[in-house]
Amino acid sequence: QVQLVESGGGLVQAGGSLRLSCAASGRTISYYPMGWFRQALGKEREFVAAIRGSGDIIYLEDSVKGRFTISRDNAKNTVYLQMNSLKPEDTAVYYCAASLFRSGTLVRDYDYWGRGTQVTVSS
Repeated sequence: QVQLVESGGGLVQAGGSLRLSCAASGRTISYYPMGWFRQALGKEREFVAAIRGSGDIIYLEDSVKGRFTISRDNAKNTVYLQMNSLKPEDTAVYYCAASLFRSGTLVRDYDYWGRGTQVTVSS
């Protein structure tokens, strides 16, 4: 079992930055692909970013390219999402997820999920 706990969310003005962290416990996540998803009120959960265990291949959703960066520190069993130039449309609950087998951009590609952290961007 893998437990994931997100942190770092909050209220920020448009154009601001936040850094989300996802701390894993129960098992080392060094070899697992990890992803970030978000879910806005009334909408389906959508892919944001993903990174392989080695960290050498990164997937980013088109709307966040150039603004968000995903990274990981395997020594700390932690994955990060650096979010810059935030926009009101980035407002959502952000979820961290771990995959046992493969990296991907679909919810069904991931096996473990955190409870999420709220990000609110004011205009």
